[in-house]
Amino acid sequence: MSVTAPRGFVASGVSAGIRRSQPDLAVLRSTEPAVGAALFTQNRVLAAPLIVSKAHLAEVEPQAVVINSGVANAATGVRGELDAVATAAEAGRLLGLDAEQVLVLSTGVIGVLLPLEKVTAGLAQAVPALSADGGPAAAVAIMTTDTKPKQAVVARDGFVVGGMAKGAGMIHPALATMLAVLTTDYPLAPGEADAFLRPAVDASFNRISVDGECSTNDAVVLLANGASGCARNDASFTAAVREVCAGLAAQIVADGEGATVLLEIEVAGAATEEDATAIARRIATSPLVKTAAFGRDANWGRVLAAAGSAPSNGGFAKLDPGSVSLRFNGTQVFTAGAPTALEPSLEGAVCRIELDLGLGVGSASYLASDLTYDYVRINAEYRT
Repeated sequence: MSVTAPRGFVASGVSAGIRRSQPDLAVLRSTEPAVGAALFTQNRVLAAPLIVSKAHLAEVEPQAVVINSGVANAATGVRGELDAVATAAEAGRLLGLDAEQVLVLSTGVIGVLLPLEKVTAGLAQAVPALSADGGPAAAVAIMTTDTKPKQAVVARDGFVVGGMAKGAGMIHPALATMLAVLTTDYPLAPGEADAFLRPAVDASFNRISVDGECSTNDAVVLLANGASGCARNDASFTAAVREVCAGLAAQIVADGEGATVLLEIEVAGAATEEDATAIARRIATSPLVKTAAFGRDANWGRVLAAAGSAPSNGGFAKLDPGSVSLRFNGTQVFTAGAPTALEPSLEGAVCRIELDLGLGVGSASYLASDLTYDYVRINAEYRT
């Protein structure tokens, strides 16, 4: 049941007519007083709903989230912000909440005004439809080019963490990714949620890439209502939040637009963790690496070229070719500055790239998708 698996959460997903023929409006609320936190994209072209949601979070604890798909309400000026405020106000009225207790998120085409009349009419359908079984419907309603809903649940030690996410393209986050909402019945005090959410996001959503594009609308929200009544075990809760985030992040990459291969990138032996992260990110976003993966071509020289040109700390990350080892799907293709003449198999749906720089103890991992003909087609025809 994803976001409604924890006690005290209800959700719904309806068709408001924003998109042509599929559900496009989701509502989630906590039926018990909740606390929460959110992380937002660092893109300078910040979508109107994120501007409004940031302001709401600065005033009160969030109790509900409204998400529409089809229209991003980004690059829409003052009108866009007014529409986001109006959405929160109408949702608050219907839910019996203050407008500031409602977070609003949008996803879809940038530069198009939100069809506010359709959104408000959709809210009139969605709020009465809220139920503890509504999580899957909400997960479907937030999809855009996704081919499947993305949900995750972890239960342990008397509490549950649930989550839903959407994302398939414009995936290369900074602070968050696409749209993701996590819920839990674990007890947290006001102001505590961010400390659990931020490291989980850094280790998961901030380590994925489909196309190297940072969205204007990225957001990850966590709501916690304590309805489980369980005793606190912060170590267990930390692990559960990280597991849900990791599961959702992996689903996003696996469902990348047109994707046929999942790239699992592991960098070890870097001089610093910063260098390791920079190199992993550079490999994950290299069009040459990604297209080779699509062709099932173990063109590992492209990995080395990408690694050697990874921006880090005002220059390139440290790398000595004579110390480098590289494996593709477990096959050693490069050792201590020389090729091994071994040819790995890339026939499966996963390509695992393991690069050891032999310089230190810095390490990092990334998940990425390949770059395919279908990715080009989907994005060439996105508005039509």
